[in-house]
Amino acid sequence: MGNCIYKIQIDQKAQTHDQIEQKIVDEVIKDEIIQTPPLIEPKKILTQNYEVVVQENSDSQTPNVFSSQSSNPQVKYQQDLQLSPDILVRNQKEGEMFSLHYEIIRKLGQGGFGSVYQVKHLKTNLIRAAKVIQKQAIDDEQLLISESQILKDLDHPNIVKILEVFSDAQNIYIITECLCGGELLERVRSITNYNEDIAKYYMQQILSAMVYCHNRKIVHRDLKPENILFDDKDINSNLKIIDFGASEKIISKKLTTKIGTPYFLAPEILGSNGYDEKVDVWSCGVILYILLIGKAPFRGKNQLETLQLAQKAHLSFSGQRWNNISPEAIDLVKHMIQKDPQKRISMKDALNHKWIQNQSKQSIQFDQDFFKEITKFKGYNNLRVAINQFVTVQISKKEEKYKFLQIFKSLDKNGDGLLSQQEILQGMINVKMDKIESKLMVKEIMEKIDTDHSGRVDFTEFLTASIIQEQMFLKESLKSAFRLFDLDGNGTISRIELEEIFGGIQIDNSAWQDILAACDNNKDGLIEEDEFIALLANLE
Repeated sequence: MGNCIYKIQIDQKAQTHDQIEQKIVDEVIKDEIIQTPPLIEPKKILTQNYEVVVQENSDSQTPNVFSSQSSNPQVKYQQDLQLSPDILVRNQKEGEMFSLHYEIIRKLGQGGFGSVYQVKHLKTNLIRAAKVIQKQAIDDEQLLISESQILKDLDHPNIVKILEVFSDAQNIYIITECLCGGELLERVRSITNYNEDIAKYYMQQILSAMVYCHNRKIVHRDLKPENILFDDKDINSNLKIIDFGASEKIISKKLTTKIGTPYFLAPEILGSNGYDEKVDVWSCGVILYILLIGKAPFRGKNQLETLQLAQKAHLSFSGQRWNNISPEAIDLVKHMIQKDPQKRISMKDALNHKWIQNQSKQSIQFDQDFFKEITKFKGYNNLRVAINQFVTVQISKKEEKYKFLQIFKSLDKNGDGLLSQQEILQGMINVKMDKIESKLMVKEIMEKIDTDHSGRVDFTEFLTASIIQEQMFLKESLKSAFRLFDLDGNGTISRIELEEIFGGIQIDNSAWQDILAACDNNKDGLIEEDEFIALLANLE
């Protein structure tokens, strides 16, 4: 979760017209104003209307441009229980001490504005990652809020999951799942028989995640191998995109902030006409180039020379290494690393490219019994659904989720990170279920699992229904979940504690009574551990 380490900040009000701005951009590329920084104090260099702050990240192989500007609106906490991914993230009260909840195990990385640590949650003993960002290192704290807010709204199997946010006078702490499988290039180097098919498998996952982001108008702007990690060391481990610190949502107009990592920076980012999500396509194209032959397409003697080479966008496909690469893979690289963003392929078209789609068929990960069981999943009120999903996101372990992750990916034929009714129906037909029966059954499944009524099944919706219906939660996990909800540690969960868990919402009395009716066996108006376990284990 490396932080950005180069920042170019533009005073837009000082620009009189596009030619002046372009002239300054050209000077940034032409003149080596970005120099090797001192080890302690960052070096500030002022040039006309630019402020360049250079900082060193010893852990990163590639430098990074970071800006404190952000156009995202002020984040507001919701006051009612609307089912969405962001309610599954715990927002601690301002000033709540991080150290009372987490123990730092070891440092994972160092960035220009903070550090990333492996931490242990004290109540549950779960291992997580904590990105600790110093407020004094950031000019605009809104940028940090934007990062956490963007992550809260994302629910995709190939995007890191945010779990909790703390804020005190000195720092902001962004808690995410801990991905212990190493970085993308580390994984590639460790594979003895690495080949083009493996590169294709990894690229398909990256593109799927980015199609999901682009469908929501979110631009990552810092895609690089260091920001792609694996769940664990298993050879078939799932990969995830991390570090949305440079990301931004396109609201009404093109983005203009000069931001990114030079080796992966699209040419138009340094231009004067703005840019859109196509900059991520360029970055993914560079990643694909590296995955195929092991070196970057644009690599100068220094960062400025690298930027100059990227501006020219002259690709070379000569040499022995390229002789072993398929024409289809080369074709995709050419379409992604295209200087003109208008001619550059979209992320969706890249995902649908013949090279990506021509993958060896994997065995079907589900059978008729799976669909018959999932149909039995009970519909609940929003509070019950929120509790179930909160536990799935916050507590469930990889071994509890792995089977259903594979099923979800098998069903998600278009790779957009969502399941449509047609995709689920096709899955039923693929396992030889009766077509008429399947059409009736799929409607019932959608009604029960599509809890936010979006018309498609999100990843967490699918995981929650699958794990609970097949009673895959380990008892240890359910006990950990209880401790997470029991905020005062008195052995019971109250209505007030549930309200605080979900960000200070007001829980409707009828919803609370429904929960008590399902599990409060001793009728004391509180939920004890055994009652909570029965509720989550789908035993009532």
